[in-house]
Amino acid sequence: MLPLKQKDKEIIKKLLASGCCARCVLRFCCIGVPDAYRHTPPETLKQLRAFANASEDGTSSESEEKNSSQNAAEFEPASKRSKLETEEPAEESSVCVVCLGVLQDLSDVSQAAQIADAVRKEKYQVDTLVLSISLPAQMCVREHSCWLHVKEQVRAKCCVLGRDDVIQVKEAFKWIMQDLLAQELAGVAVATKSALEVSVGFTHPETDADCHFLASTCPDCFKATKNKQSVFTRMAVVKALEKIPDSKFIKHSPCPPSRPGSSCTPQDVQCVHVSVFVAGRYNKFCRSLPQTPWLIDGQRRMESSVEELIAAPVLAAFGAQGFNFSSSGREDVDVRTLGNGRPFALELLNPRKSKLSEEDMKSVQQLINTSSEKIRVRDLQMVSRDAMSRMKEGEEEKTKSYLALVWTQKSIQKDDIAFINHIKDLTIDQKTPLRVLHRRTLAVRQRLIHSMNASLLDEHHFRLSLKTQAGTYIKEFVHGDFGRTTPNLCQLLDTHTDILELDVQSVDVDWPPALPD
Repeated sequence: MLPLKQKDKEIIKKLLASGCCARCVLRFCCIGVPDAYRHTPPETLKQLRAFANASEDGTSSESEEKNSSQNAAEFEPASKRSKLETEEPAEESSVCVVCLGVLQDLSDVSQAAQIADAVRKEKYQVDTLVLSISLPAQMCVREHSCWLHVKEQVRAKCCVLGRDDVIQVKEAFKWIMQDLLAQELAGVAVATKSALEVSVGFTHPETDADCHFLASTCPDCFKATKNKQSVFTRMAVVKALEKIPDSKFIKHSPCPPSRPGSSCTPQDVQCVHVSVFVAGRYNKFCRSLPQTPWLIDGQRRMESSVEELIAAPVLAAFGAQGFNFSSSGREDVDVRTLGNGRPFALELLNPRKSKLSEEDMKSVQQLINTSSEKIRVRDLQMVSRDAMSRMKEGEEEKTKSYLALVWTQKSIQKDDIAFINHIKDLTIDQKTPLRVLHRRTLAVRQRLIHSMNASLLDEHHFRLSLKTQAGTYIKEFVHGDFGRTTPNLCQLLDTHTDILELDVQSVDVDWPPALPD
């Protein structure tokens, strides 16, 4: 039995006479019991008719029951009617004037099967999913029209009931589909919150013009944007309906709404899994390997990159559709990264697997390390989105250690080496280097060189160890970058200097946590 009250009778009669489907009638009666929507539309309609036509003592006449059965047949899905019935022209459409068929044929077993097929095709390894639904904006106008049509009767039922108490089409659709999808996808529950979102969309071109009058009555609500194909977005229409007076709405829009000739058209089912994050540290042993793909004027300069060598095995393991790579700073193509390596993270987009075991992660790490001698990865692990901030903090706040091979134009002596070694906490100003000006904002950045330690190789070469603030441009500090970095090593030694080799010795960011070998 449907949880209806005596005062619902007038609402039921008015809405059924207006062309509302049985489930929309329940919505306007503010029935918030999910099971009430899971009966078939003909069964629900039969119960509504019997209830509305029943006398005070609960009985109904034989003629009323006959009419109830006939009306129920009108809402029987077309696929279930006989060929003769479907070929005969109907006087009026049986498509609901409010939901435009979404809560009728478009929320049955066949629709659930289509959604389930789309999920199965993508091969997600999940035990829950969340169902979202996108409805045409004009459905809001039709709903508002029906609300005005029965507003007095609803408030007569309970004075505190208002427009917001009407059950949303989206909510009713989810209640109906919940059990049907669970049956189709054994072991996968439809939840209110899940990492996998399955989106179902509907359009109804026949009634697109229903909301056009709002553009003239509430012009402030509709503004063109680059990313929207139409100004009549659902949000804009809802905003306009909140502003327009009832009298003006009724003047421009039929109340109740006109009967549509066809149901909504379902769009392709879209499945998206929330991103998964994997982090680790990498060493780079090659002086001809960029961190990310190196493209100049659309042409690739080198065949691979650190990013690609790491990402390929990880993407395959998680079945991800794509990725975003980030790291705590970056080294030039000709710079090696040694020591404990540089922290990095991969955001895996729309992965089919949401997690891997520790053993599986070790296998992925081993696969990366055996696939190339140019890089090595350690501490590969899954992390949360929030933990990513730890890595980004290190880009500017932590210290980094370097080892450089420096050439000098004039001969240098031990006194020059001793002079360098005594310099502590040297503040330098670095204008954005010419070599990175195409990707970084022009600015003067102040950086700190905590310490330097030089060791003489011959009169024109020495090795220089530096401990600096993160974000310091070492090459520019050595050669001066045409005076864009001051003071620089050229000025300190009073000779032209250049850097021949550079290695990153350590990136002092304590993230991600070290893992046992």
